[in-house]
Amino acid sequence: MNKADFPILQHVVYLDNAATTQKPKKVIDAIAHFYETSNANAHRGVYQLSMKASQLYDDARKTVADFIHADADEIIFTRNATESINLVAAAVFPLLKGKEIVLTVMEHHSNLIPWQQFAKKNGFTLQFIQMKPDFTLDYQDAEKKINDKTALVAFCQVSNALGTINDAEKIIALAKKHHALTLIDAAQSAPHMIVDVKKLDCDFLAFSGHKMLGPMGIGVLYGKKELLEKMQPYQFGGDMIKSVSLEHAEWNDLPMKFEAGTVNVADAVGLAEAIKYLEHIGMDVIEKKEKELLQYALQELKKIKTLKIYHAEKSSGIISFTMEKVHPHDIASLLDDERICIRAGHHCAMPLMHILGVPATARISFYIYNTREDVDMLVKALLHVEAMFHG
Repeated sequence: MNKADFPILQHVVYLDNAATTQKPKKVIDAIAHFYETSNANAHRGVYQLSMKASQLYDDARKTVADFIHADADEIIFTRNATESINLVAAAVFPLLKGKEIVLTVMEHHSNLIPWQQFAKKNGFTLQFIQMKPDFTLDYQDAEKKINDKTALVAFCQVSNALGTINDAEKIIALAKKHHALTLIDAAQSAPHMIVDVKKLDCDFLAFSGHKMLGPMGIGVLYGKKELLEKMQPYQFGGDMIKSVSLEHAEWNDLPMKFEAGTVNVADAVGLAEAIKYLEHIGMDVIEKKEKELLQYALQELKKIKTLKIYHAEKSSGIISFTMEKVHPHDIASLLDDERICIRAGHHCAMPLMHILGVPATARISFYIYNTREDVDMLVKALLHVEAMFHG
């Protein structure tokens, strides 16, 4: 991996990878090449161009499936992780046995609001696993909240606001003990660590392409085949049907019954190319590199005495912080003057911010192209901000 692979990084220090990642030239070229040589509607035509587009789309699905150790017909392409979670929330009701949905207080709004709406519509109750003062989940509370009333447990494997890595296997084991289904929001884990759905034994898992070097507009839902087969589609139209009469329609086989309308072949191709790029480096190598950079960043940031860092011991490459007497948005704006990109705000996790007792934090998040030099530039810029406000 070389920073030169990423055209945009010649101009900025990019530290907002939890929001979206930059794209290597190979991904950009793969998308352009599709439009230049293979653009056609997949699964619709018998002419060669359409069959080529269909093959590329099917190959991309297989690449994604292999990446998370799933079967290809268990992979549904969506727009993003948000749509993937909404798909489950819209279609899972007939499979549920209890009347409570268990979430964590760390959830991104995308894994909170769909279940709020589901609960209101279907007469369910939401329960929340609390967080301890060290920014980790309270697993004793999880043992209380996950019980025989639980229908489904939906949780983030990694917190997008704090970087905390949650013990997915422990949570899933608790859910299975009470015959509850599980959904993992893997938007912040799939890009950064090995994710094996067979080993995890989760029922559903969602992630986005754009957070892992892929294009915007393509997301993934994994679901166990036996569950997806029992679920009804929530969008209807072309390609998701086998036959249609004026009165009835018969749904297509998996995975196509959940992909209504013209599919996004170009971005599926781009996501597959991004996965190949990551696999060439090795997900274990990526995880190790990010941990080393994270430790270096924490070491250097702790030298700035006006910073308060919100960070768990076991976490991914995300650090949230505040500075005394300085609003996070002011920090981000001043860093932008130095061409350093960070996030400031509630990070689509307003309930979590309320628990932290702040309206917002500044957040830095690393990926494979970040370096110690990036951290050094960040720290230097933060020291300038500190001097400006604290003298």
